Amino acid sequence: MSPLFRNRRDAGERLARRLAPLADRARLVVLGLPRGGVPVAAEIAKVLGVPVDVFVVRKLGVPGHPELAMGAVASGGVRVLNPAVVQPLGISPEVIDRVTAMEKEEIDRREREYRGARALPSLAGAVVILVDDGVATGSTMLAAVEAVRMQRPASVVVAAPVMARDAIEVLHRAADACIYLAEPEPFYGVAAWYADFEQVTDDEVRELLKIGGPQESEEAHAVTT
Repeated sequence: MSPLFRNRRDAGERLARRLAPLADRARLVVLGLPRGGVPVAAEIAKVLGVPVDVFVVRKLGVPGHPELAMGAVASGGVRVLNPAVVQPLGISPEVIDRVTAMEKEEIDRREREYRGARALPSLAGAVVILVDDGVATGSTMLAAVEAVRMQRPASVVVAAPVMARDAIEVLHRAADACIYLAEPEPFYGVAAWYADFEQVTDDEVRELLKIGGPQESEEAHAVTT
């Protein structure tokens, strides 16, 4: 098994070519899921000629096994649960609520850390592209889609360089389009398909969010609200 991508920037550049036909849409918003989705989204936004922004989603990890997702929670309080994990393990509502509360606190922290006082651009009537560096179970991206839908966009496109086959089926039903470069089987995990999968830091996310320029982002927000 060989990596498919050198790093997130390489993956973003290649994924951007698949998304290039969307560049002529009148209102286009590119949102990266932090942290790993932001470098990929930044490359896509560069090609499409729009600012990049961030949409905060947090996985709900099973207590004692945080790498196993029992669901996800997104900005705006939208929560998606994965019955295939919750039911067999008999995870109680109390446990789910406790983990959800903890992750909501982290969402609030990241919103302040990445965006400060700057509001998320208006998504109403926009074509929204939600980007991550890879999709395994799909629960995190699904939560993002449902949260974005609440703001009445024209359409929601989910995009990632690599996706698991089961997740693709779920996201095709939830989003208006699901764009990816590879669907390896067996999937193994997102990191397996990158030669360099070093963790993205909060500082790197803040720097990448400057690509569109603070003034440019604020002007776009003012025009669309």
